[in-house]
Amino acid sequence: MTFKEKVNSLLAECLLEKPSIFLIDLIITDAFKVIVTLDGDNGVALQDCIDVSRFIDNELDREEQDYSLEVASVGVGSPLKLIRQYKKNIGRTLILKTGAELIEAELVEANDDFVVLSWKAREPKKIGKGKETVQKELQLHYGDIKEAIVTVTF
Repeated sequence: MTFKEKVNSLLAECLLEKPSIFLIDLIITDAFKVIVTLDGDNGVALQDCIDVSRFIDNELDREEQDYSLEVASVGVGSPLKLIRQYKKNIGRTLILKTGAELIEAELVEANDDFVVLSWKAREPKKIGKGKETVQKELQLHYGDIKEAIVTVTF
């Protein structure tokens, strides 16, 4: 079993004990720096990162392979990568890049195939001069989304 396979296996085993936490990214550099990025259905607590780090660290042998380990939660402003992240952010505002446009909208629905977005836009009136505010809704397949970031409001 290679080092990467061993780390992957340990990570999967550890996350089975924490069903609300899930893996976003696992990077192992040529210098054996292990970088684990986590997210959770209810966020990721510092203790979750500590628990995962300790679990992996206790199972690996530094005599066999010298490594460094970094476990962190996904950062604010990081792009959404998994369908599970979209589902946990229903009701929040996203900035989405598609091939042709940039959309800032509320995430109304997220299922296994697509998301539904809703936003207000100013468009020319159908009759007369000026603009009116209209409610827009768009169903967008995950494959059409180039990048999606949750906006943070204070």
